[in-house]
Amino acid sequence: MNARTAAMFALSLAAALPAAAEPAPGGFVKDDPFTSPRTAWYREAKYGMFIHWGLYAVPAGEYNGKKIGGIGEWIMNNAKIPIPEYEKFAARFNPVKFDAAAWARAAKAAGMRYLVITSKHHDGFSMFDTKVNDYSIVKATPYKRDPMKELAAACKAEGITFCFYYSIMDWHHPEANDRGAATYIPQMKEQLRELVAQYDPGLLWFDGEWVGWWNSEKGRDLEAFLRGLKPGLVINNRVGKRKTTDGDYETPEQEIPKGALGKRLWETCMTLNDTWGFKTDDHNWKGPLEVVLKLCDIASKGGNFLLNVGPDAEGVIPEPSVRILAEAGQWVAENGEAIYGTTYSPVPNPSWGRITRKGNKLYLIVFNWPSTGTLSLALGNPVGKASLLKGGAEVKVQKTADGSGVELVVPAAAPSRPASVIVLECEGEFQAVKSLAERTADGEPMPVQADGSILLPAIGAKLVGDTLQIEGQGEENIGFWTKPGESVEWYVQPKKAGAFKVEVTYACADGYGSDYEVAVGSEKVTGTSAPTGGWQDYKTVALGTVKLGEGKVKAVVKPTTNFKQALMNLRSVKLTPAP
Repeated sequence: MNARTAAMFALSLAAALPAAAEPAPGGFVKDDPFTSPRTAWYREAKYGMFIHWGLYAVPAGEYNGKKIGGIGEWIMNNAKIPIPEYEKFAARFNPVKFDAAAWARAAKAAGMRYLVITSKHHDGFSMFDTKVNDYSIVKATPYKRDPMKELAAACKAEGITFCFYYSIMDWHHPEANDRGAATYIPQMKEQLRELVAQYDPGLLWFDGEWVGWWNSEKGRDLEAFLRGLKPGLVINNRVGKRKTTDGDYETPEQEIPKGALGKRLWETCMTLNDTWGFKTDDHNWKGPLEVVLKLCDIASKGGNFLLNVGPDAEGVIPEPSVRILAEAGQWVAENGEAIYGTTYSPVPNPSWGRITRKGNKLYLIVFNWPSTGTLSLALGNPVGKASLLKGGAEVKVQKTADGSGVELVVPAAAPSRPASVIVLECEGEFQAVKSLAERTADGEPMPVQADGSILLPAIGAKLVGDTLQIEGQGEENIGFWTKPGESVEWYVQPKKAGAFKVEVTYACADGYGSDYEVAVGSEKVTGTSAPTGGWQDYKTVALGTVKLGEGKVKAVVKPTTNFKQALMNLRSVKLTPAP
């Protein structure tokens, strides 16, 4: 697995229509993966286990008595180990503690519905019984068994779809390069034919396609070859060079897109610690809470989550991996209806959680359970029924005071940890509702609350400048305010003319801050962002009052003096009718 940067994967927040069907070599015509029967199981599964296991588990991050930096499975490259020296690890690879049934049970306990394991990584060593060469676990190690055959059977017994990873790049093969590609590719195809014929995988996950000798034409040819072997195969986009049209789905690595990718399938692959292959000194584990939150975030944007474990040279998945996945799996077992078979929601994700959709149902996954007893949602559809997923208790639904959505009256205590799910059964076609930021971008005013006040939150602001950023999740703020010429904007339109008290909620560390103004129409008040104790130590200050009419005006916050550091972290501005 290559740890690439975000720049190598172009993420689009807009919905993208699938490309027209295009003939491939061999006469194969590709259908639409977003709706194809081939991908139905994959779209239902949503959550899978990635396993990186190979010869690199023997050195486990150490060579010639030295710790080698970088990810474990790249040790041959990172330590510049000659091929003959790396081959010697095979004699030490004897995973006598491998238990296929235990691996499959661990995946099932986690709530995972498919499993993708390395059949051949960049080091060229085959983890299956291949006739193409002798460089395999069956022929080159003392183990002499085919763990892939056992694992395929164990996955079938647990109802888990068995899948393979395969690296196009090969550091061991002397002709896996520009000069010898014509000789190497037939051998690669033969190995792939073996994988399909011997193990019947549901999916092939390619990697290593970035090498210079691989191109789009070769990728299209390989994809057509594989579909000739098994038309129902699901194949990732790294089979070729065209990231949004090759294969069936896109593969952001170690990152989650900022929004849904529309009518395109995608899958975030991620490590449970810092490396893909086993390293003895990597103990930087993601906790169960983080796993659940990432799964929910990914599902709410229409993606799948492929989470990796790296077994050791004895064939044992590290105990922390099994424990963390099992603990996260307890939440999935109770709330899986909100994950499996869902897609992205037509409603923007709120600050309090995430939303998934299945048919006419919306699943509100609440991370931050409200202390006020109510949750607001920007939903334009009528709601026929609302209930807690756990226990089924009904939830009262009412229109918000400003008519911009619905308000849910919820119990005082959250029914589940770390997230609770509320199910909304909606009526009619879903109507797209603009986010607060979209409303501002379109020149629309922020909602007016029942008491006549108007909250101008960070997530609704238009950022005018190069460095300003929205930070945080649930309690967002505007940060990186480092240039005096930058400002933030909203639109407001009171229901009644009059005087409004202006309050600013902000944080500022020692040594930073400056004078600023809040201008609302032609009225303005000023303040100073004095240190509050730290960048996350927020306080609310009253700046004075402004007089407003009933028409729409712009509200702007900007510094009024030059400064060398940063202005503040701005959470919100609030306009409240003055007595």
